[in-house]
Formats: sequence, structure tokens, C-alpha cells
Amino acid sequence: MGRFKSPRQAQGFLSAHDQINTIFRPRRYKLSAPSYRHAREDAFNLWADYTAEMNA
Repeated sequence: MGRFKSPRQAQGFLSAHDQINTIFRPRRYKLSAPSYRHAREDAFNLWADYTAEMNA
């Protein structure tokens, strides 16, 4: 990771990263394999929709 200029900058990055990480990393131990794959597929589809909307 790159160096941050201040603790505030690091906190801002980590806060945003945590929200995205939560979408893409469901709690595997609570899900069966098919449910986990479905959750991941939904997350990637959601992300594709968001990025397409932002680039439109």
C-alpha cells in the first residue's frame, strides 16, 4: 500500500475500502458453497451496475 500523508487520509481510504470489502466478502462460514457463490455473483453484478452508472 502507498503511504498516506495523514491519519485522516488513511482513515478515509480504509473506511471506503471496508464498505466495499463487506460487499465482496460475505461471511463464508455462515453460508453453504452454493449460497456463497450466489452471494459473490450478486456482489459482482451490483458492482458492475454501479460502475456503469457512474461512467454513464
